Amino acid sequence: MALHVVAARTDPALFRLPWSRPLAEWEDWYVVPLPLGLSRHVVRVVQVNRQFVAVKETQEAIALREYHLLRDLQRLDQPAVVPRGVVTGRRSDAGEPLPAALLTEHLHYSLPYRTIFQRGLPAHQVPALVDALVVLLVRLHLAGFFWGDVSLSNALFRRSAGGFAAFLVDAETGELRSHLSDAMREHDVTVGVENIFAELLDLQASGDTDVEVDGQEVVAQLADRYHALWDELTAAEEFGADEWYRVEQRIARLNDLGFDVDELDVQTDSDRVRIQPKVVEAGHHRRELRELTGLVAEDSQARKLLNDLAAYTAHFGYDDEDRETVARRWLTTIYTPIVDLLPPSMRTTISPAEYFHEVMEHRWALSDEAGHEVDIIESARDYVENVLPHRPPDLPGAAP
Repeated sequence: MALHVVAARTDPALFRLPWSRPLAEWEDWYVVPLPLGLSRHVVRVVQVNRQFVAVKETQEAIALREYHLLRDLQRLDQPAVVPRGVVTGRRSDAGEPLPAALLTEHLHYSLPYRTIFQRGLPAHQVPALVDALVVLLVRLHLAGFFWGDVSLSNALFRRSAGGFAAFLVDAETGELRSHLSDAMREHDVTVGVENIFAELLDLQASGDTDVEVDGQEVVAQLADRYHALWDELTAAEEFGADEWYRVEQRIARLNDLGFDVDELDVQTDSDRVRIQPKVVEAGHHRRELRELTGLVAEDSQARKLLNDLAAYTAHFGYDDEDRETVARRWLTTIYTPIVDLLPPSMRTTISPAEYFHEVMEHRWALSDEAGHEVDIIESARDYVENVLPHRPPDLPGAAP
């Protein structure tokens, strides 16, 4: 059988990879030495032109199924790796059949959870890592996706405004439905609790972290926070017919959590009103920032940037001006000059939005120490000179 490539976007460079050899035998010439999470498959990251692509060997039927499932999740704007293609019909030079290969885009600036711990994750940030996985699981469940194998190993994490954003990286056991039953959701939560507890025990036994992690507390937190977030997003709420302001309060709470209400079911009788969100969509702050400025960021980062835009608006008395006009002014006079101070050598290891957030944090620390507000550009220069060189890098965002 001849080599066959199914791809969303075919790149001739893909055909120049050594598909006639097992992936484990590919030379360093092809493989990019990036940290990888634990996997039951052989996985390598390779460079195709100016992009990093993760290659995973697996069975043909499984590779094709996962490829199409990831394509569906991409169309639904879910936080998952982007599929690039499937290579089948591989044979060695001796004519022996080789496994199929699933290709996905390497997620820019992402880290496996073990690498995060190895680089010195503080104990107080462990809950933020769990929260990121909770938000990922809730988003997938809202979209009708049954994961089947929830774990830290099957996700990648990006730094996001001091916390993390999680992305699905392995959909092999997944299933997309029009609606998930409560039993299927609870199954995912239970599997997640069991897997993550085992992963944390293994992490500490391996010596990959000096952080003392209470596995029982962490997995209890995962289950509790999942149910709290799910209920906030989907539960019905009743109130008096003279309390319509509570509809706006409910929507505002969901916006604060980073979700928009796309459809709301409202039922009324003589003296009671019952509301229930029917369709909620994540990315409230991300969409708002993109509409105002054109910037692309994670939702937590976007919220911090929008807060800085609001402070800028209030400081200069621009409240009565058109918001889009003020946003462009902020982009030109604040955001862009600060991002331009980022050394070219660092631009593939930290995202601009995360760098801007860290500059804001540094400015607050300098201002607190000085007893007065420190200029933002001065703060950025100090951060680049004194803090950034010692910051543990994230993973590359693009090939150099």
